[in-house]
Amino acid sequence: MKNWRINLILILLILFSATIIGRLIYLQILNQELYKALAQGQQKISKIVQGERGEIFFRDGQILATNTNEKYVFISPREIEEKEETAKSLSGVLNLGEDFVLEKVKKDNLFEPIKYKITKEEEESLKKLNLTGVYLEEANFRNYPQDSLASQVVGFLGGEGKGQYGIEGYYNNVLQGEEKLQEEIKSPWGIGYLDKGVEKGYDIFLTLDYNIQFMAEKLLRQAGDNLGIESGQIIVMNPNSGEIIALANFPEFNPNEYSEVEDINIFQNAAIQKIFEPGSVFKPITMAAALEEEKITPQTTYVDKGVVEIGGWPIYNYNNGVWGQRTMTEVLEKSINTGAVFVEQQLDHNLFLKYIEKFGFFEPTGIDLKETCPPNKELKEGREINFATASFGQGIEMTPIQIARAFCAVANGGKLVKPYIVKQISNSSEKREAQPEISEPIISPKTASQLTAMLVSVVENGYGKAAKIPGYYIAGKTGTAQISWSALDIDKNGYSDKTWQSFIGYTPAFDPKFLILVKLDNPKTKTAEYSAAPIFHDLAKYIINLWQIPPDHE
Repeated sequence: MKNWRINLILILLILFSATIIGRLIYLQILNQELYKALAQGQQKISKIVQGERGEIFFRDGQILATNTNEKYVFISPREIEEKEETAKSLSGVLNLGEDFVLEKVKKDNLFEPIKYKITKEEEESLKKLNLTGVYLEEANFRNYPQDSLASQVVGFLGGEGKGQYGIEGYYNNVLQGEEKLQEEIKSPWGIGYLDKGVEKGYDIFLTLDYNIQFMAEKLLRQAGDNLGIESGQIIVMNPNSGEIIALANFPEFNPNEYSEVEDINIFQNAAIQKIFEPGSVFKPITMAAALEEEKITPQTTYVDKGVVEIGGWPIYNYNNGVWGQRTMTEVLEKSINTGAVFVEQQLDHNLFLKYIEKFGFFEPTGIDLKETCPPNKELKEGREINFATASFGQGIEMTPIQIARAFCAVANGGKLVKPYIVKQISNSSEKREAQPEISEPIISPKTASQLTAMLVSVVENGYGKAAKIPGYYIAGKTGTAQISWSALDIDKNGYSDKTWQSFIGYTPAFDPKFLILVKLDNPKTKTAEYSAAPIFHDLAKYIINLWQIPPDHE
């Protein structure tokens, strides 16, 4: 009896141990799957992550858009007590407006971004200040190393992570990386990640030539300085395939600083999204229709009296010129409006419309970017005066890329090409190459050859002389068109004194390697002979030297 206490304690220990063992059996054996799942749920946190965005390159490998890890500054306004002093310090270090910073500091939240992509100097200055509630973090940003070069082509990545305008917008789903669920694992040794193999987005290689794009934009900026143009576009194409070699716009913007742009219209790619009336560069299209239908030959003559009346409406030549008897080749050389009307009159109006349609002016070109296609409702209504003015490029609307594509058909022997700007899309496991899309002939090789010879004569003997390059036959045409009040967003009928001035041409004329359209908006010159044609000359000569194209005649 004297050991009863020891025996009681021993019995209690045995019962306690049995209880513990029973509980462990219950937890670890009978219900192990339940508690294993609960434990894993506490150890793992799932979140959606997105692969790195694909990059964009020029055809020869120069980077147009890439990704960089950079520092940015954010604040936690609720942690900041001395708000005005903090705003003043931040604005001074980061070169930001004090009112802008103060507005963010006074917000009632825990996170407010202040400035992205800060410099090393700004980072060091912030560290020295050691401000309460001000933080530095690193994040992945979209970077455009070429700044404003090809800005309307590339577009930009918006703040919400979606591509806007240009390639970034049109190919957003291709560029953006794959989304997957990533698990963050907590363990006694820290935090790790269970890599699910997040796929990077596709890289895009453009057809654009870096050097030619650079020169085209340089020439447009010079036209801004020397000719006072309000805006302008240059398109360089391979007329045999539809490849876009350059697609330049003025003015341009810096995609790295897109949020600072005041007029968002600058984001538009005017070469494919803005409508204009082409003026006399359209006359060769009218000629092509009549040549193909054998209504005229290059030697067909007519007598110009300086004016022709259509349904009571007088149509005059430029500067009220009177040219007398002239051939069809001379109509193009001297850019005679009444001559173009004469040619259209040799065709049935419906036949004229048919050829406008065949040359692709009533449909989008199909370029792999967002483009505009004007409806041309008035022209389709069938009034005689509309057909007459359309014959010399007034009262008919199009985009620059549409007229460039139409001229490609003349240059390549009669086939319509589909313009394209993306040459290759690829990732680590796949590569897709773009292939030219070429139509059946819309005019015969004979018509194309005849018209090319007429356009060579325009440069050799007519208003296109400023485009001449010794040793090379150049086929080209000038165009000067009045800008309608409606195109200027002014509610008024008729035309203003402003002009669109353009030149389109290709060389070597009978075996063309490239085609160039130069379009200038309201330069301080009377006609394209003095504005667009010299720019064509400079760019064509640059390309000839760059590509080492041999001369085609002595």
